[in-house]
Amino acid sequence: MFEACADPSTLEGFGWLWCYLTTGKHLAFYTAFGTVLLLLAITAPTALAFGFGGAMAARARFAPLRWFGKGYIAIVRGVPDIAFFLFFVIALDQAIEYLRHLWKCPDWDQPIRQGSDFLVCQAAKMPLGNSPQWVHETYGFALAVLTFAIVFGAFAANVLFGAMRAVPRAQLETAESYGMSPRQTFWRILVPQMWVYALPGLSNLWMVLIKSTPLLFLLGVEDIVYWARELGAAKTPRFTDYPHGDWRVWYFLALLVFYLVFTRVSEIVLGRLMNRLTRGQATMGGEAQRKAA
Repeated sequence: MFEACADPSTLEGFGWLWCYLTTGKHLAFYTAFGTVLLLLAITAPTALAFGFGGAMAARARFAPLRWFGKGYIAIVRGVPDIAFFLFFVIALDQAIEYLRHLWKCPDWDQPIRQGSDFLVCQAAKMPLGNSPQWVHETYGFALAVLTFAIVFGAFAANVLFGAMRAVPRAQLETAESYGMSPRQTFWRILVPQMWVYALPGLSNLWMVLIKSTPLLFLLGVEDIVYWARELGAAKTPRFTDYPHGDWRVWYFLALLVFYLVFTRVSEIVLGRLMNRLTRGQATMGGEAQRKAA
């Protein structure tokens, strides 16, 4: 990357380390941290939207919709995350290619299932084989976001469903006595007050989501865990300009520090948000704030 790094064999000490840490693969490693943060930034609100929809469905008066909401919560929460990640992504990818195959290649006369192989015409591939690399990466990242959102949306739905039931019934009855419709009562009374009951559970879910980001490598995304294993493994002069021993412990130590700092910052932000939401509320947190004042 730098002129001084043109011949690594002549480098020693800090100069060697500086050039080693600025190679192209290390820049990809640093970029992977941004990938993790971007995943969290997109997945968190998406999972919350899935959860809110699931909670509304689970408390719906229309029985089939209620069954669907409760089934979504029960099934996704009952399946191990790693099994869901391995199955759902493959199934979704093949479903997309199958539908494209029916549309783009109606004259195909060969079986799609041939033993353990899933074969569709080239025009139905997602993404296409001649697509740029960024298209492949974006497609894999989109599948990862959707999978994370569905999994953690089910947990969020369970939290929000319980929070909606925790809002005192007397407040809803008061709103109804003032002539509010069920829709007005839901959006003006129930939803604003449920967050104070939901935030502790959502905070724990956020922490679990942070710790689950290493599962990205199962979805084919080159995340920080992938690069830590790739860069930290022992390298010989035959395969690299910067040979070294097994340094994986140092790379994973860097990941440990990153996750600890990130979760600590999250705890501070969530704590302040909780204080904000409980202000003036008839809860233990709100009562403690009134006494302190």
